[in-house]
Amino acid sequence: MLPSDASYGSDRSGLISGFLFHPGGRGEPLDTAAAARWLSGEDTSGGAFAWLHFNLANAATERWLGEHLDNAEAFMDALHEGSRSTRIEHTQDTLIAVVNDVLYDFDFEPSQIATQWISVDARTLVSARLQPLRAIDRLRAAVKGGETFDSSVALLTHLLRDQADVLAQIVRAATERADKVEDGLLAGRIQHSRARLGTLRRVLVRLRRLLAPEPGALFRLLNQPPAWIADDDVHDLRHSTEEFSAVLGDMAALQERIKLLQEEIVARVTEETNRSVYVLTMVTVLALPINMIAGLLGMNVGGIPLAEHPHGFLIIVAIIASFTVMAARWAFRRQEE
Repeated sequence: MLPSDASYGSDRSGLISGFLFHPGGRGEPLDTAAAARWLSGEDTSGGAFAWLHFNLANAATERWLGEHLDNAEAFMDALHEGSRSTRIEHTQDTLIAVVNDVLYDFDFEPSQIATQWISVDARTLVSARLQPLRAIDRLRAAVKGGETFDSSVALLTHLLRDQADVLAQIVRAATERADKVEDGLLAGRIQHSRARLGTLRRVLVRLRRLLAPEPGALFRLLNQPPAWIADDDVHDLRHSTEEFSAVLGDMAALQERIKLLQEEIVARVTEETNRSVYVLTMVTVLALPINMIAGLLGMNVGGIPLAEHPHGFLIIVAIIASFTVMAARWAFRRQEE
């Protein structure tokens, strides 16, 4: 389907892409009119199901969904709720999912994490997002590439696996960045390292905060699944949940490693600061005798000692050297203590 409104990447109703799946067959493109007929129940192909993907940046999307989608009220409530934490709820034989994902051009910025909303029943999977997201685009590419699906829940499972793969790639990329920072730290190069680690840690913390509820919510759903979900789909959904939990565990371990690297950098910066302060203190202590004596002898008053003595300069130098040696011995002794 070609979009008629290039500014939104969707047609006038907000539909980005639509596909109709028959058992064992590839997805067939659906336009808006065919999608409306499908949602109204006019098309009742045996065993078939549809996937409709919408762009919420199009102002017409919510109005079209409100007019055609069953259980639209629950879906709209999820759209307008303030909480964006990942969750899946079972409402009137429909699964309402809030799934967080990263933008298509994700580059480790905390602001590049967005939300998509999904409604799943036995006949239809409806997904909606505001910005292009990586996992959902991978699913679209798989469908266009000819991959087959037997149910709407199989589509959801594939999406969750794609999301887990995307997160695994993010963790690997973040690990590589942490490795570079650690190599630089071992080589004594710590410039800008704290800022890089701070950005990585903020991204991982936000991803975990938004995504961590998902495994628990899915396990609760899997304990009491709707009757229309097949046993094989429940098994696949449970397997994808376990994969997702493993990725979250790797993310937690990487966060702890980044925290330790930050603490090491802080310790090294503190050590260098203390060393610099010590050097400045030593310079001040060693220069104190000569500054004091020079100040006293430089006063423009009568009675300056040794002013007429033939060896007065050497005597003053000897006195300054003696006091400087005494000050140096005192300072180094305090340092050793």
